[in-house]
Amino acid sequence: MDETAIRGRLSAVMQEHRDLDDAITALERAGTFNQLQVQRMKKRKLLLKDQINTLQTMLVPDIIA
Repeated sequence: MDETAIRGRLSAVMQEHRDLDDAITALERAGTFNQLQVQRMKKRKLLLKDQINTLQTMLVPDIIA
């Protein structure tokens, strides 16, 4: 995967992470929400966070010590 593709994927994953965060916040503020649904959304958000970290690591050049 080249750097442009990584940056594009990173941008998409970060946007999905933000959208999930907003959706979770909106559901919790509404007061009436399905706890299982929120749990699944939070789990998905954590998976996205891991993907973000992986993609960011791929953008850092290898440094030979």
